[in-house]
Amino acid sequence: MRVVVTGSLGLVGRHVVAALRNDGHDVTGVDRQAGPGVSGDQIIADLQDLGSVIEALSGADAVVHAAAFPRPTGHVPADVFTNNTLATFNVVEACIALGVRRIIYASSFSVVGLPFNELPVKIHYLPLDEAHPCAPQDSYALSKYVGEEIVDAAVRRGRLTATSIRMPWVQTGESFETDIRLARKDPTVASRNLWAYVDARDAGQAFAHALAHENEGHMRVLVSAVDTFMEQETKDLVPTAFAGVEIRRALNGHSSLINCSLAQECLGFVAKHSWRDYGL
Repeated sequence: MRVVVTGSLGLVGRHVVAALRNDGHDVTGVDRQAGPGVSGDQIIADLQDLGSVIEALSGADAVVHAAAFPRPTGHVPADVFTNNTLATFNVVEACIALGVRRIIYASSFSVVGLPFNELPVKIHYLPLDEAHPCAPQDSYALSKYVGEEIVDAAVRRGRLTATSIRMPWVQTGESFETDIRLARKDPTVASRNLWAYVDARDAGQAFAHALAHENEGHMRVLVSAVDTFMEQETKDLVPTAFAGVEIRRALNGHSSLINCSLAQECLGFVAKHSWRDYGL
């Protein structure tokens, strides 16, 4: 299958490209600039220009849309929202114009409102699953929520089938050393991430599994590492940060507060990597 991956030089995109090529797909990467360390076809394109997007996606059987500002910090909110939503709109419209029938969209667990919220977010129950209400506050979370709706609108038009993959904090051994060690210093603040993460290699595999799964309509699915990034056990962390929140299943050991049952049942995906294997 010929697959175009947008944001192919980003943290998630690089691992998606590697996973898809490992599965035997013919992969073309699209990014807004050239970069080292990427083999195979690579196209430079501005995803905010619909004509450029149509040219970049021409000939694709499926598209993985992973291009986006990955967080609201360091950018003007309007730029984050405009960049992410316009790029998604253009990619989806290009798919429709070209007759591409399958899109996998890189979304985020932040659609529920965490972790960049300015005011408290009501968490209705834990572990979190796909049915939990969405309540975005910041420009990034809102852009991911609107992105899912853009995909959903195209699916309703009968033009596409799609999977949106909602990821928590994406990590590697190198980033974990700096990002997570700092976050751990205040478990209550870190709870805004639900102490959740996913290894970038697992993120790449999740997209490969989603591409191989022929679902109807638009599936929204959470993926996460099976454990938290904390050293304390989950049951000891929850009472302080999430007092009074309904707990819907036993919290054993360092179990994640993101329920990935749908990813396992429908995509056959279970995360294999843990920070505990990073050798830190």
